[in-house]
Amino acid sequence: MTGRNWEQEFSNYLSTERNYSEHTNINYLHDIQDFHQFMVEEAIAQFADVAYADVRLYLTYLRKKEFARTTVARKISSLRSFYAFLLREGVMTENPFASVSHTKKQLRLPKFFYSQEMEALFGVVYDNNDPLTLRDRALLEILYATGIRVSECAGILLPDIDQTYQAILIRGKGNKERYVPFGAFALDAVNDYTIGSRDVLMEHHQKEHNYLLVNHYGDPLTPRGIRYCLSKVIEKAALTRKIHPHMLRHTFATDLLNNGADMRTVQELLGHASLSSTQIYTHVTKEHLKDTYMKHHPRA
Repeated sequence: MTGRNWEQEFSNYLSTERNYSEHTNINYLHDIQDFHQFMVEEAIAQFADVAYADVRLYLTYLRKKEFARTTVARKISSLRSFYAFLLREGVMTENPFASVSHTKKQLRLPKFFYSQEMEALFGVVYDNNDPLTLRDRALLEILYATGIRVSECAGILLPDIDQTYQAILIRGKGNKERYVPFGAFALDAVNDYTIGSRDVLMEHHQKEHNYLLVNHYGDPLTPRGIRYCLSKVIEKAALTRKIHPHMLRHTFATDLLNNGADMRTVQELLGHASLSSTQIYTHVTKEHLKDTYMKHHPRA
């Protein structure tokens, strides 16, 4: 293995062949670097020298450091992928992480907004028609209507919106594209925002670009900016429990399933590569059904 930077080659592979985002790439490399530090402490010279017994020792090492189960699972997954790459390149004859069983991830149900909470949020963005409120109205309507991620929302361009068919071209993880429909409320909010807010801000600050969502300077709204705008809306709505903007995506999926949408359709709309990622929402809907039953059945 000497003479070649396998970590860098793996990083290039993730970027070019797997189309992974820079953020995901950095997380993979961070996990590999942590493992390399463990190798140094255990006097393991190079990646090719790692055996299954070393992997079991590494699991013990992680548990002693009291990492969360989800963190341990992610690190093992990263290293399994890295060694699969080394196996493909002929560096290894077997993947020492292939058969490792690690602590199962704790099932954490997605949190979502209840109907009265959604009403409170929409009440905030419909209280006046100043440019930034129009922007926040369009933002909230789009996220709830489509269930897209905040990062995907930031990337929407004006030509991506098909008003005739009421669908938006979304560029998701791994540069995968999908069309997501949206309803009349979102359509009206986008049109009101474009005319009464975006055009005004762009002209005032002499900016030219195709990004749909802009800040008060007319520059494209970043994912961080979107989270800030949503946090302010949530704050104005005076909701009492601890909430996060990503809950809009969970609410979108939960509301669809509660109203009879099939799992495959929700999977496609959310842009999940695997159905297992979408199935977590069935647990939420079951809890919703149980709560409704216990509150309303006379002999519950």
